[in-house]
Amino acid sequence: MVNIEEKFNLDADEAQVRTALIQIAATAQARHNSTPDLKRCLASIDLTTLNATDGQGRGQQFAQRVSAFNEHFGPDMPNVAAICVYPTLVASVREHLTVPGVRIAAVAGGFPSSQTFISIKADECRQTIAAGADEIDVVISCGAFLEGDYFTVYDELKQLKEACGKHHLKVILETGVIPSLRDVRLASFLAMEAGADFIKTSTGKLEPAATPEAVYTMCQCIAEFHRKTGRRVGIKPAGGMTTSADALLYYSIVESVLGKDWLSPELFRLGASRMANNLLTDIVGSEVRYF
Repeated sequence: MVNIEEKFNLDADEAQVRTALIQIAATAQARHNSTPDLKRCLASIDLTTLNATDGQGRGQQFAQRVSAFNEHFGPDMPNVAAICVYPTLVASVREHLTVPGVRIAAVAGGFPSSQTFISIKADECRQTIAAGADEIDVVISCGAFLEGDYFTVYDELKQLKEACGKHHLKVILETGVIPSLRDVRLASFLAMEAGADFIKTSTGKLEPAATPEAVYTMCQCIAEFHRKTGRRVGIKPAGGMTTSADALLYYSIVESVLGKDWLSPELFRLGASRMANNLLTDIVGSEVRYF
């Protein structure tokens, strides 16, 4: 593992972050009636169901709804970017998803706590890909990170990326339990150095989940990582987001820090479920409860 402190800047200017977010929030608010921006947010959603009660029927329902989406809303309405489920639902989603372009994501690696053996985490990733997943979302070992055992965090993520191979690995930092923005920077760089294709805020199982301050800081790290390595890493705010205003705020943060090149599903995702219906409602101008 490289010395993160020597290679990357870990200093976090919290006052600068707060000042920048005031202007970005104003930009986001002005976009509320912008149909193109709302559609781009919709196209970046990972439509997610992660309930303990989810069964095969839930995976089938999600896949069928997404597959029939354009029959209901027309060819000019963008579909979601991906369906995100537990590993046991992947095969059901794969069987019933008929529309091209929508990816299948799954949480794995001992989600949501990451409190199991690395061999089990890696094997779960491999089995989930074998079942048909295109992307894998995993959580860092928060306990190891908070105790300062950064090598374990890095080494486990590197093994999980190797288990995923060419498939995208999204690494959840669980920023709500990380004590400072400096630590958010450290976790971001550790994940990206280990091979993360996306860095993601949270599981949605702990509070706080996604925050503008964390997402802004993570975007700063992605920008620095790209400058120094030439590799583009995606960003996925997730957890605690429900409204179009939430979507537009994170969309505007990404645009402000990383530029328009990041505003595509290849590099920008929103981890949400109810948000999809709320975006659709604001786009079409009447209440929609499709998903």
